Amino acid sequence: MSARLEARARVPSVYGLGRRALSLGVANAFDYAFQFLLPVVLTRCLDPSAFGQYRLLWLTVGTVMAVVTMAVPGSLYYFLPRSEGATKRLYINQALVFLTATGLIAAWAVSSWNPWLPETVRDLARHEAIVPLFVLLWLVASLLDLLPTAEERVMWQAKATISLAALRAVALSLAAFLTRELEPVLLVLLAFVAFKVALLLGYVAHYHGLRAPLLRWRTFSDQLRYAAPNGAAGALYGLRFQADQWVAATLFSVGMFASFSIATILGSLVQLCRQSVFHAFLPSLSRLQAAGDISGMVQLNSRANVMIGALVNPLLAFAFVFAEEMVTIIYTAAYVDAAPVMRVSIVGYAALVFDLTSIVLVLRQGAFMMRVSLVTLVVSVALSWFSAHAFGLAGAAAGTVTAIYIDYLLVLRRIASRTGIPVRRLHDWRTLGQLMLFAALAAAFAWSVVGRYFAASGPLVRLIVGGVLLAAAYAAMAALLGKGRGWFVAIRNSEHGL
Repeated sequence: MSARLEARARVPSVYGLGRRALSLGVANAFDYAFQFLLPVVLTRCLDPSAFGQYRLLWLTVGTVMAVVTMAVPGSLYYFLPRSEGATKRLYINQALVFLTATGLIAAWAVSSWNPWLPETVRDLARHEAIVPLFVLLWLVASLLDLLPTAEERVMWQAKATISLAALRAVALSLAAFLTRELEPVLLVLLAFVAFKVALLLGYVAHYHGLRAPLLRWRTFSDQLRYAAPNGAAGALYGLRFQADQWVAATLFSVGMFASFSIATILGSLVQLCRQSVFHAFLPSLSRLQAAGDISGMVQLNSRANVMIGALVNPLLAFAFVFAEEMVTIIYTAAYVDAAPVMRVSIVGYAALVFDLTSIVLVLRQGAFMMRVSLVTLVVSVALSWFSAHAFGLAGAAAGTVTAIYIDYLLVLRRIASRTGIPVRRLHDWRTLGQLMLFAALAAAFAWSVVGRYFAASGPLVRLIVGGVLLAAAYAAMAALLGKGRGWFVAIRNSEHGL
């Protein structure tokens, strides 16, 4: 009992966690905004083939990140809140060593030296050392995206996220605008990631010191034993989300793949919203689990999901009804084929609001998730392949959407059985359902008004009017039914918290 009380005492109030989540949310919103706006420049400065190669590079990097990192960076969320001083530095050093070693392997895998390099990626290899070196440095630099948050230095993380996002967007935009070619853009990207690695090393030096030991086998093996099941499951999970893009890249032209890939940008929005909340909550969830307070852990996770749903649901509904307008404004009409793909994807993204990932992590259910992800990966690839042949570009997204729901149902049952908490209490189902209903009704209202009175207007006018109408309708429904305060109780009311 004393351990549980001590853990609760060390957990910040839900109000404090809400402020952390809000800080990360603002930072990630800026990051997403820059990611969202950068293609506005690139699609206008690069031809569709070059832009398709740029997107293919990021798909390759995402696949490498999913496969080789093995969740070792993410394991710091588990180990750092439980460690002090030199032990913290040891875990960080081990993560750096691991990322460097796996980065070298990944660099070889994407280079022309790899005789098994897929034909789809072979065009990237003609840029010689740029792509392999970028992959190596990006893997190492990725530690900066979570280390400050794992140590609960949320403001440092927020400032770094905003600054780096702005630097990357401005630098790449200038390179594309001035040269109109892909290779200078890649060179600037390489310089950026080198700077990010330097910033990471500076952070470690300042807070922990760049000192030995770099690795202790017993501690490292324990870190790997924790991370490996989650890493394998995460790799399969990541591959499942990327499988439809690889299907599109294989079956369609590079230009059509570019249209398909930009349709998935909303997935990044959902992930950023989830990360903003759960990266702030995860250290506290870990402490509660360590103290055996499973009920408190599930309750905290449920509140986090309500925070996510209140923001994500109206955004997804807006994108669903105004997909053509969004694509035309951001990426030009040349990429309007992305709109049907975007709608299919949104059906899957809606389920991600009901998130249980953090619970899975702290309950150490990596082995189970690995089995689930393997099954859903096979289903996703097969269904995307056949649907792409049957329905074209939009059909390639069907596999991922189906796999999301299969995965969620299996995980929901697993957590209920492991915690002894009924499924009906794992989420605030009623509030989450109301959020989805309000968003859908507001979107339908906005779409019908815009279609009736602004049909002849340009896409920008339709998008602005639709956004204003949707936001007003969504807020009005919340106010009329008195739900607004309930949605954000996780932020305001610490008396009902921990």
